[in-house]
Amino acid sequence: MDVRVTAETGKKLKDLAATSGRAPEDIVEEALAGYLEEVAAVRETLDSRYDDLKSGRVKPIDGEEALRKLREKSERRRSGG
Repeated sequence: MDVRVTAETGKKLKDLAATSGRAPEDIVEEALAGYLEEVAAVRETLDSRYDDLKSGRVKPIDGEEALRKLREKSERRRSGG
């Protein structure tokens, strides 16, 4: 498989390869493998959360209400309370 990157990304990759003593291909392989693992984990989490909502195990909360509570909590922390 061929992977194309911008000139800027290519330069960064070559610079990293030069300073780390590793082959650019190895750096790309490791970075891509890590990224794909992370995406799969996020997908699994989202699927699980969706299943929880769909089954009724958890109840959705209003976004505005959640934001209000976060702001209140932040304000309490800043004011020392």
